[in-house]
Amino acid sequence: MNRPNRTVAGLDVHKDSVFLCIIDDSGKIFEHKYGVLTPDLDCMSNDMHKYGVTELAMESTSIYWIPIWRVLEEMFDQKLVNPYFIKQLPGRKTDVKDAEWIATCVHKELIRGSYVPEPVIQQLRQYNRMMFDLSKDISRKLVKLDTCLQRCNIRISNYISNVDSKSYRMVAKAISQGVTKPEELIKHIHGRTLNKHGRDTMLAALTGVVTEVDSDIIGMLLEEIETLAAHKDKCQEKMTSLCKKHYPKQLERLQKIPGVKERSATSIIAELGVDMKMFATASALVSWCGLRPRNEESAGRIKGRRIVHGNKYLRTILIECAWAASKKQKTFFNRFSYIQVTAKKKSRMKVQVAIARKMLVAIWNMFSKDQDYIDPILKHQKVA
Repeated sequence: MNRPNRTVAGLDVHKDSVFLCIIDDSGKIFEHKYGVLTPDLDCMSNDMHKYGVTELAMESTSIYWIPIWRVLEEMFDQKLVNPYFIKQLPGRKTDVKDAEWIATCVHKELIRGSYVPEPVIQQLRQYNRMMFDLSKDISRKLVKLDTCLQRCNIRISNYISNVDSKSYRMVAKAISQGVTKPEELIKHIHGRTLNKHGRDTMLAALTGVVTEVDSDIIGMLLEEIETLAAHKDKCQEKMTSLCKKHYPKQLERLQKIPGVKERSATSIIAELGVDMKMFATASALVSWCGLRPRNEESAGRIKGRRIVHGNKYLRTILIECAWAASKKQKTFFNRFSYIQVTAKKKSRMKVQVAIARKMLVAIWNMFSKDQDYIDPILKHQKVA
């Protein structure tokens, strides 16, 4: 059986240049170096059309591949390739002509494309990862705020569990407005905190030396924190709106899983998508996420069982959901956590990773089989 003639291209992508190599069944037929500005990419696209290119591949080089992908997305069948897997193929491991090697691998069908989600999911990912960055920025600003209060000998953070609490924010806001008397500041402290540590102790903790400079800096930090929080809320509103518009059924189903609420559901859809065709099995998805334990064993001795690398954003949100699910009474995850931690004396953190893994398997089945989540315990109770 004669295979039709195929013309493919390989792109070696860098920050300020793209090297193109086009090959067909007869071998290399064209190669050229282009810039990365849109007119340069349009010129490269025209050259590929001229030679009849039907598919192309590029390495996932940092974020430099993303604009190239966007410009060419609607014109060619593209594959994004992990550089690690190309380098592991036999022969020419250190060839300087990377584009030619990528094109050769595509032509001989030696590589498989990585998972690149559809445009709506990519938009959700941008919002989701922006929210992760904003959360980190808020945490850093809160640390700076507490450092500033500590410099003034305001020791309120020694007696509360969270520097992001309402009492802490109100005390800091009052100080930024020039209120420094402990008798006034203590009015913003929650009653449970006063009962736990005593009024005299809290008055002493709120007695400090606050200058005008300190009040100004505290006010600036509070404004920055409020701005970051507002941006975070806006990102969440956009994500919820997109999910309700494009994936309302999946958004509703995810929130039926114990420990998963709106924020978690939108984040899961953003990182995972709703089409499981790229993941043939639930095990493949678990590996992609990075929740599969390593299997480092030599001569019968286990050297390591740490989880592998993967999508850190999805892994983080799933483990947070696992903590919440393990505390929800009369559910499978709660019973599993109790048995593993209390009865079998296993590490609580490792148990949460196991619960997150079970959650991901459930999500794969829900999306691939178009089913709702059914808790095993509740299912058995209904049968009984």
